[in-house]
Amino acid sequence: MATEQHSDAGVPDWWRGLGLPGLIDLHVHFLPERMERRVWHHFAHGGPLMGDGWKIQYEWPVEERLARLRAMGVRRFPALAYAHKPDMAADLNAWTMEFARRTPECLPSATFYPEPGVVGYVRRALEEGAKIFKMHLQVGGFDPRAPELDEVWGLLAESGVPVVVHASAVPVPGGYVGAEPIGQVLRGHPRLRAVIAHLGMPEYDPFFELAARYERVALDTTMTFTDFAEAGMPFPARLRPALRDLGLAGKVVLGSDFPTIPHAYAHQLDALARLDLGDEWLRSVCWRNGAAMI
Repeated sequence: MATEQHSDAGVPDWWRGLGLPGLIDLHVHFLPERMERRVWHHFAHGGPLMGDGWKIQYEWPVEERLARLRAMGVRRFPALAYAHKPDMAADLNAWTMEFARRTPECLPSATFYPEPGVVGYVRRALEEGAKIFKMHLQVGGFDPRAPELDEVWGLLAESGVPVVVHASAVPVPGGYVGAEPIGQVLRGHPRLRAVIAHLGMPEYDPFFELAARYERVALDTTMTFTDFAEAGMPFPARLRPALRDLGLAGKVVLGSDFPTIPHAYAHQLDALARLDLGDEWLRSVCWRNGAAMI
């Protein structure tokens, strides 16, 4: 791709040049319209959970967003939603599962919150074919070690379904973030297929340690290495060999945060390519590892 930070037109040529059939992006968001508008408002105006916020690149109607993903060749993606208070998750799951039913490329996805009934609706989502879950410890502000969630973690570990976990202090500190809370969950459920969002940015080191320690723990690339991220939360050069090894071992997957990003989608791919970790690494991260996980 001829460094198209301001255009996505070159994305198909980029993945074809790697010999791939497209892209698998495991960190994409679609939400019910009213909720989407509220989220976008927070990103645009900033606040206690956002810091200064940023201008969203793809603040478009849903069909236009889907058309862009299809035009770029993103073959599989979820509609990640996350609950931040009680009595939200079950309704969100009904919406995301229905969205996936009418969107062929979309993975059925679900979320959960520590509350009465959580085991029942997580089990129901699994029975209905959920392929990926999402939890956001910074926005949700809850402890992943909450007793209501212990059986949920067991169910998910047994199923092998991945859980994308936002567990780091990005964009701002808050909630039960850091490697220790989710690390304690993993000590109790070492077979859990946790996918650490944003490579754990900015606390890269301890999350890389979790990925190295636990067979099924992986990291997603969401927003990492982009000009935006490198300006404030640069990736440490000392971890580049570990990043390469983890990617080739199936433990790094492509994530973008589309549509709620301050740059073109193409720039995320440019940012990965300029790491110069090799075409095999890019093939693994942008397709093979995600395909194996879902």
